[in-house]
Amino acid sequence: MAVQVFKNEFSALPAATMTAWAKIPPAIAGDCMNRQNVMAGRISPVAPGMHFVGQARTISAVVGDNAAMHAIINMLRPGEVLVIDAENFDNRAVWGGILNGRAMLKKINGVVVDGAVRDIAELREMALPVFASATSPAGPHKGWGGSIDNVISCGGISVTPGDIILADDDGVTVVPLARAETVLVESQKKLQFEADVLERLARGEDTSNLFPLPNIEYIG
Repeated sequence: MAVQVFKNEFSALPAATMTAWAKIPPAIAGDCMNRQNVMAGRISPVAPGMHFVGQARTISAVVGDNAAMHAIINMLRPGEVLVIDAENFDNRAVWGGILNGRAMLKKINGVVVDGAVRDIAELREMALPVFASATSPAGPHKGWGGSIDNVISCGGISVTPGDIILADDDGVTVVPLARAETVLVESQKKLQFEADVLERLARGEDTSNLFPLPNIEYIG
């Protein structure tokens, strides 16, 4: 069965824009999108401290098969992020040290796998951050198909090629490319607001009036 490649081309955002996005945590961006577009908590870094930002390239994989991952490597461009829908299958790894090493040579910024990875000790030492939903020593099959650069679901969130992917210890957030400019401005405002609140708290100020409180009804 062939690996299908879809024509979902996108323009790379300017370096200055991506530098600005690199300062936005996934949690902040998620808050500015009505607390949506945040991947499920099962998607986490293979080692603490891993983080990245970049525009998405996507793969939809057949369960336990990584043929499409091998196929996309030579298509990747520096600064991109590879986002893989491996159907949240946790009994067979589709990504490991060899693929990560090959992807590093393409100078991409990160990998997200909704499925299992292996060679964890190697991945933790490598410069290319990997986020995944599971680990397994079982190796993959190859040749059963899959797709490249199609719209996928990863961690329960729709991802289109070109979307901005933000990842840190909290997890992964997806910013649709069509909303990127607006969400960046709102995220920068929220980041400044939170910095101001923390500064006021450090001075001993009561900031409870800054946050809406529910109606309280005392019983008994």
